[in-house]
Amino acid sequence: MIRRTAIHVIPLVAALMVAGLSACQPAAASDAQALPAPTVDAPRSAAAGEQTAVLAGGCFWGIEAVFEHVKGVHKVVAGFSGGAADTAHYDEVSDGDTGHAESVRVQFDPVKVSYGQLLQVFFSVALDPTELNRQGPDSGTQYRSVIFYGNDEQKKIATDYIAQLTAAKSFPAPIVTQVVPLKAFYPAEAYHQHYFSEHPDNPYIVINDAPKVANLQKLFPTLYQPDQQVVDVQLH
Repeated sequence: MIRRTAIHVIPLVAALMVAGLSACQPAAASDAQALPAPTVDAPRSAAAGEQTAVLAGGCFWGIEAVFEHVKGVHKVVAGFSGGAADTAHYDEVSDGDTGHAESVRVQFDPVKVSYGQLLQVFFSVALDPTELNRQGPDSGTQYRSVIFYGNDEQKKIATDYIAQLTAAKSFPAPIVTQVVPLKAFYPAEAYHQHYFSEHPDNPYIVINDAPKVANLQKLFPTLYQPDQQVVDVQLH
């Protein structure tokens, strides 16, 4: 497993090693395809107010970057979900035995983008949902793919969409993304927030995450938005 904290200041030789380790890229980075929209989705309604989705699929830097570029998304926070509050710290989560998955909390306007559309983007460009407990160069249960649903409607949309993609044989292997209830979300340390926009030249970002954002723009041009103004994250 690569500790990404060590990649922040790696020299060229180490960068080339990372590139080699990343030769087996997730489909989201190399062979991304615009998957069909969910046949079951939430209605567009202003009455519902701002909604929240919590998703996990590998390093939270890349997942955060993708959703920060989706129209209708107001705020994205990198963090942890699946474990206890007292272990929701990067160094502990990186050991892989806390139960946490690196996750993102997405706050969005359901009039501008639906929950189902977020899942469509998630499966199309943000990750390879057939990889078990890993994404690209990162391995461990903390990198598993999970949809943490907040209510029964989100659960139904997620499970029905996975069934829809499975029936259509959208992927060459079974989808292993978990659909589990959201118990809590814990924001990660401040230096992890908006890492993509703050460190665009970081080799890990260039190799693993920039292609995901490029694929979002290419495959979903009507949903893509340029960089947003960074929103300060209240770590609580």
